[in-house]
Amino acid sequence: MRGWFGASLRLLFVVGVAYPVVLLWLGIHVRHRERLPSKGPAIIAANHNSHLDILTLLSLFPLLSIPNIQPAAAADYFHKSWWLRWFSRHVIGIIPVVRGAVQLGEEDPLTECYRALEAGKVLVIFPEGTRGQPEQMAELKAGIWYLAKRFPHAPVVPVYMHGLGKSMPKGTLIPVPFYVKVAVGNALRWVDDKAGFMHALREQFHKLRHKVYIPVEDD
Repeated sequence: MRGWFGASLRLLFVVGVAYPVVLLWLGIHVRHRERLPSKGPAIIAANHNSHLDILTLLSLFPLLSIPNIQPAAAADYFHKSWWLRWFSRHVIGIIPVVRGAVQLGEEDPLTECYRALEAGKVLVIFPEGTRGQPEQMAELKAGIWYLAKRFPHAPVVPVYMHGLGKSMPKGTLIPVPFYVKVAVGNALRWVDDKAGFMHALREQFHKLRHKVYIPVEDD
């Protein structure tokens, strides 16, 4: 019953909020949507510029796939209050991740992410770890390599979004209708060479950025 109730809330959220905001208010163009995983376990690695990122990523999937999509996000933000914690978990389906180094004896902050992948979910993560400057990428954190190591057969699909950092940058509450462009990259597989894996992921993001980013020419 709880699972059915939670899935219903998430479907209502996507139909009532994510789809209208992203598809109608902002507008979106997606390149290579067919590369998105249709089932899990799979990992989507996306750049992070705005709170609209999660709404945009959810809008990329068919409605009936939504209960199978779970975003991971910072616990320190989404656990600020009891109502935000409840809303993020039960309505958006967020997996809270504690940022920072793990202390001796503490639980692995990725434990819930492991459980989601074990359950066949499509896990959405932001390898930068936090929202960066508008339309800029920060250094990628290695947590995604450890996730992929635990599930070496799960594809890691990079997704780059352009426009959301201008539509709703950090510190703003109301999105400006700024057209969003999204490019989906080719899936990566885990390799034992952590530096090599992270380099390959950075290269994928670099290529996708050039597919969606149109620089403004000087007058």
